[in-house]
Amino acid sequence: MKRTVIRYRTKPERADENARLVAAVFQELTAQAPDGVRYMALRLADDTFVHVVETAGDGPSPLPQLAAFRAFQAGLGERCLEPPRALEATVVGAWRMLG
Repeated sequence: MKRTVIRYRTKPERADENARLVAAVFQELTAQAPDGVRYMALRLADDTFVHVVETAGDGPSPLPQLAAFRAFQAGLGERCLEPPRALEATVVGAWRMLG
């Protein structure tokens, strides 16, 4: 399993738009139900977004294949005050958070 955490902060006036685009990704994930990926996104009070992606195996993530994900990424840089930073992560502990 590979886990990646992506963090960025949006411009306040673009945060709702960003949240709608992220929600569309989840709608498409629900409709397509691709194997090998788990995904969670959080919006913090200061319009920082944190995405947690878990992919099975060494293969590529199916997320970039989703039209909604490509639409989300298309203008991400323009919506951000702080650009996305992705780091590989290891779960140290979890209590009923990640099934």
